Amino acid sequence: QVQLVESGGGLVQTGGSLRLSCEASGRTLSSYAMGWFRQAPGKEREFVAGIQLIGGIGDRTYYTDSVKGRFTISRDNAKNTLYLQMNSLKPEDTAVYYCAASARSLYSRSSSDFGSWGQGIQVTVSS
Repeated sequence: QVQLVESGGGLVQTGGSLRLSCEASGRTLSSYAMGWFRQAPGKEREFVAGIQLIGGIGDRTYYTDSVKGRFTISRDNAKNTLYLQMNSLKPEDTAVYYCAASARSLYSRSSSDFGSWGQGIQVTVSS
């Protein structure tokens, strides 16, 4: 099982940027499907962004509609780290953000498809 640790969260003003990192240990992430999810107070955990390795092609990325054009998911295989670059942040982006991994190469927006999770990190966007 892969262990995941998020970092980079914090407090930022509306319109600002943050970059979340998710460092993995125990397994090499390059072939894993990875995702970022978030959970706001009183709400269910929701999908934010995903990255899937397509054999012979490379990584495929996908996003929930509310973050398209503002967030970018990527990974550095040499550092075994997943990133989420978040730009033009809005108060509604405030949540605890989680990175997740699946040993299967899958395209999924469902948290139940990801077996490994980080502890979560708080992102707060002030208005």
